[in-house]
Amino acid sequence: MPTLILDKKTVQGMLNMTAVIKAVEQAFLDWTDGKGTMPAKAYLVLQEGDFRAMPAALPGAAGVKWVNVHPKNPRRGLPTVMAVLIYNDPETGYPLAVMDATDITAFRTGATAAIASKYLARRDSHTIGVIGAGRQAYTQIMAHAELFDLQMVKIYDMAPSAAEKLARSVPQFKTRICRLEEAAASDILCTVTPARAPVLKKSHIRPGTHINAIGADAEGKEELEPSVLKGAMVVVDDLRQASKSGEINVPIAKGLYTPSEVYSTLGEIIAGHKPGRTDPNAVTIFDSTGVAIEDIAIAKLIYDKAKNDGHLSVDLV
Repeated sequence: MPTLILDKKTVQGMLNMTAVIKAVEQAFLDWTDGKGTMPAKAYLVLQEGDFRAMPAALPGAAGVKWVNVHPKNPRRGLPTVMAVLIYNDPETGYPLAVMDATDITAFRTGATAAIASKYLARRDSHTIGVIGAGRQAYTQIMAHAELFDLQMVKIYDMAPSAAEKLARSVPQFKTRICRLEEAAASDILCTVTPARAPVLKKSHIRPGTHINAIGADAEGKEELEPSVLKGAMVVVDDLRQASKSGEINVPIAKGLYTPSEVYSTLGEIIAGHKPGRTDPNAVTIFDSTGVAIEDIAIAKLIYDKAKNDGHLSVDLV
């Protein structure tokens, strides 16, 4: 049985945001219904960055993603986040594919946030603010455009050149490069920074805002002032991970927040076990740490498309 070798260009050509959103939402539903298996991600911390091993299994699919986060990489002409994924046959363990997962990571992160917004943002949301203008910001915009009528994209980044580059990459949308306070005054707000101290303060947030807190994905990272959490409906992708490495990890460590204050997991809301937004004036927060079921769901999409298309394969066993 050959193993498909799928490089970055091949994977890019097969990613479709509409299909990605559908697959990720189904993955959360399957996992919540007990049809998936996913241990917590394992971290290997180095001086310049870290690596994460992320295994998971879903119906008919299994694998592991090996992903890095090195914040200084842009200075070297490299992405901050890069990844490779091994996709296996769950019945035999055979490695069906080895694929570049850098864009899989970006697409599934954007898709998951948009799914959270679907259940937690106001239905009449038309503006999206992004704080941090890297690759993740681009997929946040593209994913939300699948589910919302975006009439304005507000962009803030400490580096004006990054904000300008992001604005140029989405010419189909009306964009505004602005101060942080103006970006925060959006219906949906996505924070995608590597911050280790709060960037977004409670005074920045209007009633009815939905926040996708994306950047805090490792111990010690934090984007939101803890008081923002205290007055909000907080939803997590995985409580184990969020408590140790998500937006709530630092407030928990400091005794300012407790896991019991988390309202729900995203999967519980998708499955209908708990309602999403019911109060138009509530502030809602999705604490996104990134979970491996998202990656495996997309890897299955990619593999199913590629297996009969004559892509490069090798015999590994």
